[in-house]
Amino acid sequence: MKHDKVGSLMTMDVVRAEYGTPAEDVARLLADHRIGGLPVVDQDDQVIGVVSASDLTAHEPAGSDPRRSLSRFGFPELSPAVRRRTAQASARTAGELMSAPPVTAHAEDTIVEAARTMARRGVNRLPVLDEEDRLVGIVTRRDLLRVFLRPDAEIREEVIEEVLVHVLWLMPRSIDVVAADGVVTLAGRLENRSEAEIAVAMTRQIDGVVAVVGELTWRLDDTRQRSDEQVLHGVTDDRLRKL
Repeated sequence: MKHDKVGSLMTMDVVRAEYGTPAEDVARLLADHRIGGLPVVDQDDQVIGVVSASDLTAHEPAGSDPRRSLSRFGFPELSPAVRRRTAQASARTAGELMSAPPVTAHAEDTIVEAARTMARRGVNRLPVLDEEDRLVGIVTRRDLLRVFLRPDAEIREEVIEEVLVHVLWLMPRSIDVVAADGVVTLAGRLENRSEAEIAVAMTRQIDGVVAVVGELTWRLDDTRQRSDEQVLHGVTDDRLRKL
């Protein structure tokens, strides 16, 4: 929970380029800082694209491409991918090299959301934006992996402190908490069923937790009681409306 936002993980000192930064300078920045890509910003520090090492590999003289298709007139027709590589081969600035629009995250996004965005869009880094969409940091796949590879002892301690003590106001040893390879097992007996459901739901939100095994029991099923009360209130409201 203490690392649930992208802003808590991001690197704030971001290596960046502007639209007119020469391609050779972009290559030098990537090499000097040993990074695989960097954001391209405009004069307002808003991200307009991203240049990666793979974009730079296309920055070389274009030759014939056997994957070209023929138009219906019999003349060579370049596919969109080939056209992009051809344009990159003659690119002289970061703006001509960059991939746009950029895939980004906001500092208030959760780490899980950022990880899903990376996986869905097939990127290894996300420029991080503030409320006004200005660049404030960058987060990489390696940063996220550090969270999801947290030691089991650290995960267990956070479940006890944040979920049992701070959320449910229980004693630290009121239920058994076991963490193994990111899988957390909760076992024991609680007073109410709602407490058990909260414990499982909150534990799932902790960084590094892969899955939760709920082996909790309860003395009182207060969720059923709430459901019956809702039905009773609904019937009463209907009768009042008919008066």
